[in-house]
Amino acid sequence: MCLILVAWQVHPDYPLVVAANRDEFFARPTLAADFWPEAPDLLAGRDLEAGGTWMGVTRGGRFAALTNFRDPQSHRRDAATRGGLVADFLRGHESMTDYLSGVRARAGAYNGFNLLLGDGRRLAWIGNVDGGARDLEPGVFGISNHLLDTPWPKVEAAKSALRDALAALPDDAAFFHLLHDDTIHPDTALPRTGVSLEWERLLSAAFVKAPGYGTRSSTVLIMDKAGETRFAEQTWLEDASPGPLVRHRFKPTSAS
Repeated sequence: MCLILVAWQVHPDYPLVVAANRDEFFARPTLAADFWPEAPDLLAGRDLEAGGTWMGVTRGGRFAALTNFRDPQSHRRDAATRGGLVADFLRGHESMTDYLSGVRARAGAYNGFNLLLGDGRRLAWIGNVDGGARDLEPGVFGISNHLLDTPWPKVEAAKSALRDALAALPDDAAFFHLLHDDTIHPDTALPRTGVSLEWERLLSAAFVKAPGYGTRSSTVLIMDKAGETRFAEQTWLEDASPGPLVRHRFKPTSAS
């Protein structure tokens, strides 16, 4: 994902609400969100090039999502695939504490990342650029391609819109609306992450449209206090027109 917005224990009836955009090259092969044949409790999209996924949830209440940290100069071609961090947690049965310890121990094998993990009771963030890791207190959080809550313009605007959208729950239209914001922010407000100014402008929007690259999917995840999950994914075509929309709704099984 390149933008993840989370409301954690903010709404009295919906303790976990996630709205996220995945930005990627359109040439990269991908499967839309569905339950995985070899892991039938796991609902996620699938990266067919490197394996793994960018965001998913399980029937047992596990949640994970990831963004890349944008720093072209430090990118290593031989690094392990970051999508495996999400998939391994969702497929596995380790406690969050043990899994976070394992991620911390092998963090140097990956290019820069931010990883969110949840089990229905806890929500935690870990990154491998500054070595940060912490459980999240109730609140609204945002991550793009820097650290947790780095105040990039699109992150701040989207967090504000997410707070407003909570009033409409369980309707998800307002969340998809904020994820489709294609506003390009002023040059004076843009970060400098090692790409050209032209790309900084294109990437400053929540919904990215660039030649051969852009927002490929928008996902809204809503989990209520009983653990029932609503998951909707809107895919986007290369011309920024909508592709298929998939919806899943399921009650929890025993926690995994």
